[in-house]
Amino acid sequence: MIIGIGSDLIDIRRIEQTVSRFGDRFLDRIFTPVEKARSDRRAMTRIESYAKRFAAKEACAKALGTGLRKGVFWRDMGVVNLPGGKPTMALTGGALARLQILLPPGCEAQIDLSITDEPPMAQAIVIITAIPRPGATA
Repeated sequence: MIIGIGSDLIDIRRIEQTVSRFGDRFLDRIFTPVEKARSDRRAMTRIESYAKRFAAKEACAKALGTGLRKGVFWRDMGVVNLPGGKPTMALTGGALARLQILLPPGCEAQIDLSITDEPPMAQAIVIITAIPRPGATA
């Protein structure tokens, strides 16, 4: 059962201007160490990588139904990749607490993430699904 859907579209140039103006202060406030390491490895597409991750965080906050309030902060949501490379979101802190409130008893969350860019735009879509735990009864 789908319990949340969020999408976001961002102008990559906006992230580029913000990084130029605030540098590490902005990056440290918004992105997890894993996200920063992954984006910084992409010399030619560094800003696009950050923009996609920014859009993913916005989309995730929308899917949680809170936006960036009610204890949900930027670094509580991080883009990570599964072993096969598929992107997903890792939630901690207030984002994880909100997710746990949304989950029906006996279910676990599956977070599907699609991120893309076509400069000057980047887009992300997040779908949060409640999946019954194996052996759980309703």
